[in-house]
Amino acid sequence: MTLAPTLSGGLLIGGDRIAETSGGTHSHIYPATGQPNAVIPLAGAAEIDRAVASAWQAHREWMSLTVDRRRDLLIDLADAVHENLDELARLNVHDYAVPISFAGNAILLERFLRHFAGYVDKPQGTSTPVTGSFDINLIEREPYGVVGVITPWNGSLVVTGSCVAPALAAGNAVVLKPSEVAPFAALRFGELCVEAGLPAGLVNVVPAGAEGGDALVRHSGIRKIHFTGGESTARKVLQSAAVNLTPVVTELGGKSANIVFDDADLDAAAMLSAHQGPLMQSGQSCACASRVLVHESVYDAFLEKFLAVIEASTIGDPLDSLVVFGPVISQAAADRILNVIEQAVSDRSGELLVGGRRLGGELADGYYIQPTVFAGVDNASALAQTETFGPVVSVMKFSDEAEAVRIANDSRYGLNAFVQTNDLSRAHRVARQLEAGSVWVNTFSDISPQGPYGGCKQSGFGRTGGLEGLHEFLQTKNIRVGMR
Repeated sequence: MTLAPTLSGGLLIGGDRIAETSGGTHSHIYPATGQPNAVIPLAGAAEIDRAVASAWQAHREWMSLTVDRRRDLLIDLADAVHENLDELARLNVHDYAVPISFAGNAILLERFLRHFAGYVDKPQGTSTPVTGSFDINLIEREPYGVVGVITPWNGSLVVTGSCVAPALAAGNAVVLKPSEVAPFAALRFGELCVEAGLPAGLVNVVPAGAEGGDALVRHSGIRKIHFTGGESTARKVLQSAAVNLTPVVTELGGKSANIVFDDADLDAAAMLSAHQGPLMQSGQSCACASRVLVHESVYDAFLEKFLAVIEASTIGDPLDSLVVFGPVISQAAADRILNVIEQAVSDRSGELLVGGRRLGGELADGYYIQPTVFAGVDNASALAQTETFGPVVSVMKFSDEAEAVRIANDSRYGLNAFVQTNDLSRAHRVARQLEAGSVWVNTFSDISPQGPYGGCKQSGFGRTGGLEGLHEFLQTKNIRVGMR
């Protein structure tokens, strides 16, 4: 496995790369080999101060441009991303060892930029009559000014696209904090912003750990935060943001149900369930369909096809275009996931059908865990209720539609749900009963700029994508002009 020769860390503030920081350093480990490949300088409070100041200056410059100029600059940025798709995809692989066959994150980044560039010059305000008066009453939407975007290590480019693109289109500047675990693609995106002609400092990129992240959230110059990550960190973000009453949008985890009805195309359902479950990003995805609910009449037939897809999957070097399954992010993650599997076996939460072990041989130095399937799982068990964030899925039976919906909704999470059926009426009926921000019928979680994405219950609040996602980065102002 060959590492990219030009991996480098640092911060990007005001268009300049900064290597000397106050937040310490992080030794970045490539999960496919377990070997260090770069030392990442981390932002501390001093660098966050500098980034916020730079962002406010750039925001004023950004808003001084005409809407058509801002629109064209975002299109130029989308063009720059397009011209560097291969580089961004490979950097994303080195960020967290996602197989390059799944590294379409850079394409999504481009799509979000092009989509939201089109909103820059569109009318966003309204006017209304006022009771008992002939005054002019204007309702306008305006940017917050400077917003903080905190991205996760698993899919930083997707979140960058879904958050930074609408934030810029709305007129904001951004302080982007990628995880220190996955900084490379985000830093390159920041450089492309400068190269495309955006004001220096409009997008500052500050890889940071807990110290820098807390400084960002607590900063009085940050007017809104968008956080994507785990629920425990989200609670800390909300507590810190409360210091300045800073509004926060969160997209958190999930334990998504994937319902396979008896009329579904079982070959297609098995393929989708395998890739949306343990295979995609090795299960390290908030959209992972980790609870597979199968109608009892097709349970055995589905399992046979489902396991066949998993067992045929190619595991290995993430830079190999034929590989679909790579390692998990770290040694700590591997230990945690293996402990979940061991505990499930010990508790007899279900029957272990395949997987459950760490891979050896030429992959022994990387953090590879076999795709793992438990069957006959009790939905009340910890295995079915706790997000594993690894290549582990639970399969269970249901007897009728009502039971399927009940099991699917019996979770504290509500990010995604999946339905496999060829009955159009059932598809609409069940989708409306499922407690999830997004329901995907006979398809993968194919996030697009046109559709709002986000969760309910413990999966967070707020949306990215669509008009709803744009409005997250705009605040409403009422202007009343007295007419005498």
